[in-house]
Amino acid sequence: MSEVVKRGFYPNDKIEFSEISVNKLLKAGRDLQYLLNQGYKIKGASTFVGNHYLLSERQRLALVRGVSSEENIKLRKMKEIVNIPQGSVVHIDGYNTIITLEVALSNSLLLKSMDGTIRDLASLRGTYRLIDKTEKAILLIGEALEKSKVKKVNFYLDSPVSNSGRLKQCILQVLSNFSFEVEVELITNVDYVLKQLDNVITSDAIILDECTSWINLNATITNTLIENCLCVDFTPLMKYKL
Repeated sequence: MSEVVKRGFYPNDKIEFSEISVNKLLKAGRDLQYLLNQGYKIKGASTFVGNHYLLSERQRLALVRGVSSEENIKLRKMKEIVNIPQGSVVHIDGYNTIITLEVALSNSLLLKSMDGTIRDLASLRGTYRLIDKTEKAILLIGEALEKSKVKKVNFYLDSPVSNSGRLKQCILQVLSNFSFEVEVELITNVDYVLKQLDNVITSDAIILDECTSWINLNATITNTLIENCLCVDFTPLMKYKL
């Protein structure tokens, strides 16, 4: 796999997310959160705010992924596990976690969302292929979980997504020498399954709002990688620290 691929890279990001553009985006973010706090739905509210500030499609997507209501942020923070207990079994939203790390390793655009999660704008829409960053992304996951001395790691991959079988084999191979047990499941309803579990590793807002507990692993891993990335930080919009 010699070809160098920059996952999530868009040439216009340096313009659309320049300092001036980000300042405008944060103003839009304040307006969006106000509407969300009043009970407005994210789709209609983000369209209204995006039109008002004349945001591009990519900027609008960043807004939706970076901004949350105060109620949702509080709920997620209450369920967040900061220190993983030794001997735990963790459940990983495979594509969600691996793709974000591939984006970070590609030095492409990342978002530090208001709930503290690290998200990306790599919209793959059902198609995926392994790239030169994939094995390293999986290795970073393994190294982080090894430090926490977990007992077992369950990866869940969306079976309809292309190359899920190849990614499964890659995960099993890369993590074969770690001390924890690894299982990879290809299923059609990843979100539904993860919503019902604890110790979930994901940044998917829908899952975070419903799962029993979650672990912000990508934020820990990208703490050093993020210095080399273009990153939009939405956390200054927080009125107080949770």
